[in-house]
Amino acid sequence: MSELTNPSPDTSLTPHLVELRLWRQFVAVAEELHFGHAATRLHMTQPPLTQAIAHLERSLGVRLFDRTKRSVQLTATGQALLPAALDLLARAQALPAQARAAAAGEVGRLRLAFVSTVGFALLPRWVRAFREIYPKVQLDLLEATGDLQLQGLERGEVDAGFMLHAPGFAPAGLAHLLITQEPLVLALPEQHPLATRPMLALADVLSEPLVIFPRRIVPSLFDAIFARYHAAGCLPLVAQEAIQMQTIVNLVSAGLGVAWVPDSVRQFQRSGVVYREVGATRQATDKMFSAMPGCETSLVWGSEGASPTLQRFVAFAGSQLT
Repeated sequence: MSELTNPSPDTSLTPHLVELRLWRQFVAVAEELHFGHAATRLHMTQPPLTQAIAHLERSLGVRLFDRTKRSVQLTATGQALLPAALDLLARAQALPAQARAAAAGEVGRLRLAFVSTVGFALLPRWVRAFREIYPKVQLDLLEATGDLQLQGLERGEVDAGFMLHAPGFAPAGLAHLLITQEPLVLALPEQHPLATRPMLALADVLSEPLVIFPRRIVPSLFDAIFARYHAAGCLPLVAQEAIQMQTIVNLVSAGLGVAWVPDSVRQFQRSGVVYREVGATRQATDKMFSAMPGCETSLVWGSEGASPTLQRFVAFAGSQLT
């Protein structure tokens, strides 16, 4: 029968087109080009198979096979449809394994935010290792300050984030995993008179103009730094605020002031800047002049409803700390 006499599609049968059984039957007949052989392959008798193919053709409103008493041939439409049907069946066959992999967190998407200090060394190493273990997990990385990460977590736009904070002050109401603990060091211009000293005392630098991040970025660390100045009877002289650590270091290089930065920032080799450790005052009995607080970085995520992929990443992060 010519394709010019294609039947009109029976729309009442359209929902049945999603049945994989119909497409398995179509593929069997298309590959065998013999209804009897196809029926044997499908472990069924020939009449129901003939009826199923006729049902499929009525549903589609096209002829898939040209039939005579001696032969069965695919129509041009049937030939065009066969690759898509094979692909459909292959993808359906893969679904159970994909479902198990998704439930195990081995496939999926993870939206991961991070502060710039993590990007110097830790994040590239971890991303490379995680992708080697779980190549089917799509990692979407977003550099963002702490305040923006919290907003992203609240809106569901971010799954987890690496956040900087004062020791013991991971954001409340969220699950977290402590990743690093490190001291604060002082970044100062290379030409500064104090730059020639290998070690500085806190009293030596309290009156220096300060380049610092806005409080909203890391409030716990901002407050900890200011509290140490206040304990020494000083008010920090803020010369300039900047959001990113790289920008802060660049401003130090320009001579705008000194800056307290995590020790990991030393890896940002900016000409014109030196980094110095700052110890307690030379008068050890004067508790007001203790050294600066340290800082911590935590992996932070919502306390409820963590996806399998996120759970897998948290477990991976924990394994990197042992």
